[in-house]
Amino acid sequence: MKQKIQSIENLKNIVLKEKKKGKKIVLCHGVFDLLHVGHIKHFEQAKKLGDILIVSVTSDKFVNKGPKRPAFDQKLRLDALTALNAVDFVVLSDNPTAVEIIQKLKPNIYCKGPDYKNPKDDISGEINNEARSVRKNGGKIVYTKDISFSSSELINKFGDLYSIKEKF
Repeated sequence: MKQKIQSIENLKNIVLKEKKKGKKIVLCHGVFDLLHVGHIKHFEQAKKLGDILIVSVTSDKFVNKGPKRPAFDQKLRLDALTALNAVDFVVLSDNPTAVEIIQKLKPNIYCKGPDYKNPKDDISGEINNEARSVRKNGGKIVYTKDISFSSSELINKFGDLYSIKEKF
């Protein structure tokens, strides 16, 4: 079984070799804190767009989703993604946005969820920069079309369901 978690430098070499073989590379990027069915469906759709699906994960120091976030640290988030059949490789992004990962890997397709299709709805404000970087490097951006959930909303809604007595 191949090692799914890779460094960016190793992935650059893997991507270069696979592209020379005519393989199409798809990249998804995000925090993926509290992996949920929306993410899984997103990755399954993304995988159908190419031959190799890479998921880059924002490192803990750049997660700006509120207090006590991320709920799962970067190691656990990487580990969770490796369990998904659709995901071929996982890489930690030690940058505040996906732009540097896009520039290094030069994916054929950069895949985002439906909640990013309208740049005005993008709370990070980075989707336009990411799309520009993808196009500059010869790729295209594709938005998946399935259900959309927000990990932050789920954590906020269900994160404190139990009283102290019930928690123990």
